[in-house]
Amino acid sequence: MSRRVRLPAADELFRHTAGQGSGSAEPQVVELAEAVALKEQKGQHAKSPGSSVRTASGRVKHDEKMTVYVTADELLDVEHARLELRRSHGLAVDRGRLVRAAVAMALADLDANGADSALVKRLNEA
Repeated sequence: MSRRVRLPAADELFRHTAGQGSGSAEPQVVELAEAVALKEQKGQHAKSPGSSVRTASGRVKHDEKMTVYVTADELLDVEHARLELRRSHGLAVDRGRLVRAAVAMALADLDANGADSALVKRLNEA
């Protein structure tokens, strides 16, 4: 009996998994891409102001990552907001959830108000 542990080979570790299993999301992605392309061909925007309501993703598994660099003061502001939400409103949220909610609000405002949105005004100031 060998005392060596058998480790998986590279081909076992890095095998192609797309399309395997019954829950493959690939057809849904293709359908969504085709729908967006069709709307763009017709001269419509994929997201029109009244078409859908933007909401924060909340507490789900997130597959994508984005790194954002902030100043020390901005980070403290986010922490103060997080603590205020907990203290005054009973909402125990992490920084990521707070930021996702704020981004969803800014994008919904942009969808609804376009050039008059708070995001456009803030970016024009900078």
